[in-house]
Amino acid sequence: HVQLVESGGGSVQAGGSLRLSCTDSGRGFEHYCMGWFRQTPENERAGVASIDRSGATTYGDSVKGRFTISRDNAKDTIYLQMDSLKPNDTGVYVCAKVPPPYCAGLVVNPWVVGTVGNRGQGTQVTVS
Repeated sequence: HVQLVESGGGSVQAGGSLRLSCTDSGRGFEHYCMGWFRQTPENERAGVASIDRSGATTYGDSVKGRFTISRDNAKDTIYLQMDSLKPNDTGVYVCAKVPPPYCAGLVVNPWVVGTVGNRGQGTQVTVS
């Protein structure tokens, strides 16, 4: 049973920073691509970032240069450092786990997670 648990969300003023974490209680963390997408109340999804098993990263255009994704395979955990936050970054940030071939696709089309991967419950980020 795969369980992804996110933490670190909250409310922050524009220009501030937050660091999100996601811990995977399932098996084989080190072999999977991990990432984040943002979900709005209108049920829209936007890919944020992904990191493959070798550490290669992919970012959505709106967060490039501001967000950094990283992983610690010893702790089965990924992180999302979010700097220079903007109001448009507001949403529920959801952790996702997908097979390696879908790593870039997670950012381009996060709906793929429902078909081939697993997701967490999400953590709210509000930027005002």
